[in-house]
Amino acid sequence: MRIAVIADVLGEENNGTSITVKRLISNLRQRGHEVLVVAPGSSEEKDYYGVDKIDFKIFNGYVEKNGVVLAKPNESLLKKVIEKCDVAHVLMPFPLGRAAVRICSELNKPLTTAFHVQPENVSSHFGLQKSKRVNDYIYRNFLNGFYRFSQYIHCPTEFIADQLRKHGYTQDLRIISNGVDPAFEAGQEEKPAPFQDKFCILSTGRLVKEKCQAELLKAVALSRYADKIQVFLAGEGPQEKRLARLGEKLANPPIIGFRKKDDLIRTIHFCDLYVHCAYAEIESIACVEAITCGLVPVIADSKKSAAKYFAQNPENLYRAGSPEDLAAKIDFLIDHPETRKQQRDQYIDYARRFRIEKCIDKMEEMFQDAVEGRHRKQII
Repeated sequence: MRIAVIADVLGEENNGTSITVKRLISNLRQRGHEVLVVAPGSSEEKDYYGVDKIDFKIFNGYVEKNGVVLAKPNESLLKKVIEKCDVAHVLMPFPLGRAAVRICSELNKPLTTAFHVQPENVSSHFGLQKSKRVNDYIYRNFLNGFYRFSQYIHCPTEFIADQLRKHGYTQDLRIISNGVDPAFEAGQEEKPAPFQDKFCILSTGRLVKEKCQAELLKAVALSRYADKIQVFLAGEGPQEKRLARLGEKLANPPIIGFRKKDDLIRTIHFCDLYVHCAYAEIESIACVEAITCGLVPVIADSKKSAAKYFAQNPENLYRAGSPEDLAAKIDFLIDHPETRKQQRDQYIDYARRFRIEKCIDKMEEMFQDAVEGRHRKQII
């Protein structure tokens, strides 16, 4: 198939969406599909059609601080690319994506979309991530301005598919994990010398409000083992300075910074525990990558996060918003290394379902169904 992949955000691999889209493109090409990419910026990559970035004027600094850029629509280019493809897969409900789905509708071109942007990811920029009224409005805005043009929506988890149904989305919702890179394999490595006597805890993700990494730092301060714990926050974002200031109070200040794939895998392999505090999460491949490598997790039970469904045992969940409960779960797992050893094998086995090849099989099926006009009846 000739597939157009259209993404408003596709830059450095410093956020889950960019990583996911690049992995999809690479795997589709490996299977012999011709993939035409429309995204912001320029690239020497074959069949990459770059568009300008939106100029946010005085807010450009804020946008850059968040590590993402948004694409400026180029309707003539979009039409040229969409006319050539068998099916268009449009990733995000922002200006480039909205222009693309309208053009697909006008050309009667087979179209699929994806739900990668949770309303809470948008409302968090205004401190309103817990406002039901605001988030319900964003769900409606996404539907009316974008998703209504598409009969297929890729949903990374059953959790987000259920949220869409509750908000009036009646399309063919395809529940397909974004998948884990094969490089993430079970393994263990010796801790670097400075951390030999430390209990190492990893948390991976953008340093933004809705990821709630501050809960982990507060929990460590409450732990009976505070002087033995070393936290690694693998990520970057606007909350970095705040988290660093908070971490200064700990016996062992957190090590904060973005880690490239190989370095991240090494870090996972020598850490003792993975903690995921996010308030809002559509899937959290970062969490899946950790458990795929055998790192036992403790995950917030937030009602707005799909990550909680990865927890296989009560001790792997804590009450979202409660550093006290998180501290208790951390202390329990420090006190019971035999539990962590047993759960390590449990999580490695559980994570096999997220292998990328299985996920690409399902994506191919969705694209072919779109080309042939096959729809699945939704259970509402």
